[in-house]
This record gives sequence, structure tokens and C-alpha cells, in this order.
Amino acid sequence: MSRKPLIIDCHGHYTTAPPALEAWRNRQIAGISDPSQMPKVSDLRISDDDLRASIEANQLRLMKERGSDITIFSPRASFMAHHIGDFAISSTWAGLCNELCHRVATLFPDHFIGVAMLPQSPGVDPKTCIPELERCIRDYGFVGINLNPDPSGGHWTAPPLTDRHWYPIYEKMVEHDIPAMVHVSTSCNACFHTTGAHYLNADTTAFMQFVQGDLFRDFPTLKFIIPHGGGAVPYHFGRFRGLAQEMKKPLLKEHVLNNVFFDTCVYHQPGIDLLTKVIPVDNILFASEMIGAVRGIDPETGHFYDDTKRYIVATPNLTEAERHAVFEGNARRVFPHLDARLKARGL
Repeated sequence: MSRKPLIIDCHGHYTTAPPALEAWRNRQIAGISDPSQMPKVSDLRISDDDLRASIEANQLRLMKERGSDITIFSPRASFMAHHIGDFAISSTWAGLCNELCHRVATLFPDHFIGVAMLPQSPGVDPKTCIPELERCIRDYGFVGINLNPDPSGGHWTAPPLTDRHWYPIYEKMVEHDIPAMVHVSTSCNACFHTTGAHYLNADTTAFMQFVQGDLFRDFPTLKFIIPHGGGAVPYHFGRFRGLAQEMKKPLLKEHVLNNVFFDTCVYHQPGIDLLTKVIPVDNILFASEMIGAVRGIDPETGHFYDDTKRYIVATPNLTEAERHAVFEGNARRVFPHLDARLKARGL
């Protein structure tokens, strides 16, 4: 008997972490200017019961209500805040946040699987992130990473993603066969609202950097997920194709689409219809980022904006086989360690 297809959400953040985590972080930030206030790691005390309560009443409840099975789960994106402090601050903070996601995945192994936050810091060699990356893959069984292309928090002081500056991370991604979601964090630039501008600008910027460069000649198996439906990419795909043509690049399907994927964190039906019409189905992964940037109810539909499964079900652009690819098949292909874990469970 064939099993029911899985619904795999490739984009979940621990936005409902117990308040003790934010309180600890506030003390850490205060300790940058006043070392007497700097907390110890051991000062953070969050019990398994605290974790269960934060998940069961929130993400897990909505997953059951909305019909999704597995969430690929990482620390809260806006909390990464790589621009705060130095590498030591980021390293300690990333370690704590990753540990909490690991504990959630351990408590709910059928529903959550981890992705790592990296301890990035402006102007610091990305090689410094490798120990935390490898710890999360080796010790926690995480299946990917989040990579912030702008650790400066909205000032864009880092080189483009195609620059050799980033190659140490890419070499480890290839070695461990893991993808990266390209995800910025909080904007400290007043010109760019964090979730309404900075996130979407970064998605669009990352794609254009991939178009301009030749990264995938050096790393033909490298895989990136650009979240939030790719920012402006689907709406302006003709522009990107035309620019690539003027740059004498190969067709985009050859130049970037073997390596770059998009999620479905697009919070209205016309947007999903456009995404699935313009972007090849093989390059689309289901995601909701629920309890994230957009949490309210759409007055035009009466449904939560981030209940994205209903948009995939309703779009006329997909066959049933293509819906299965978006909901399950593509995620298993892009996250091979997730696929191996599911096969070990007979799924």
C-alpha cells in the first residue's frame, strides 16, 4: 500500500523559544559595554518541559491543524543579529541557539529536524564558522545551515556570495553534502525594514550575485535555498534572463537553476500562482515560516497568511505529481541527510 505523501516545511524558525532565551541575550548585549553584566552559558536554564510547552502550543499545534508533517527547524532569524558584538559574542550565542533547536528535534523527532545558525561576525573570516558547522552536523545531526550574506545588518559590507571569501564555508557544505538557506537577520539600517525590505532585498540580491558570478563552475554540487519565494526574482524573471544574456552567461536553467532553489513563503494565492508558473517546479520547496514575519489573518480570505499549504493545493499551475515534488520530493533531494533519515524510518 502506498503511503500518504509527506508535507515537509523547509523553513521554520524557533520564534517561540522560552522568554529566558531573550532575557539571557539581553544580558549578553549589556555585557558588551559592561563586562560585569555578561552572563555565563550556565546561567541559561530552560527545561524540557519549557521546550515542550513552547512547541506543542505553537508550531506543533499549527502543523497538525494545517496538515504538515516535518519542519526543518533553525534558530530565529532576526535573533541571529550577527552585527552585535564580536565573533566571541556570536559564537556563544549561536551555540546556545543551536543547542535549543537540537533539543526540540530530540523531543519531537518525528516532526522537527535541525538546521544550524553560524557564528558569523562582520569582517571576520568565515573559516571561524567551521567548528560550529561541523559540531552541528556531527553531534546534532543537523541537515543544513543558514548563511547570512550580510552580517553587518543592512549595510552590506561583506563580499558577494560568489567571492572566494565564502569558499571555506562552501567547501564544508560540499564535503558534508548539506545545503544553505541564504537568510539575513535583523536590519540595523533604518532605511530597510527587517522583514518587509531587508529580507526581500537580500533574496533578490543573492540571486543576482549568483547570476553575475560563476560560482557553480567551482562548486557544481553546491545547493542554496533562497527563501520568501525568491524576493523579486519570480516577478522579474525576464529581467534576470535578459541581464544574464547581456553578460554572455549561459541560460539561467544551466547557469544557476541546478543549484538554486526557492521556497513558498509567499503569503497570497496570486504570488504562489506566479512562483509556480515562472520558476521550474523542480526548484520549489514547500515552506511556511509560520509564526514568523506575517502572523495575522488575511481579511480577504479569512485564513492565516502563513498557512501556505492551501495556496499550493489551490494553484492551477501544478499537477498532482508536481505538488508531491513541492511538498516532499524536492526537499528530500536538496536535503540528502533528511532523505536518509526518513528512509531509515521507512518513509
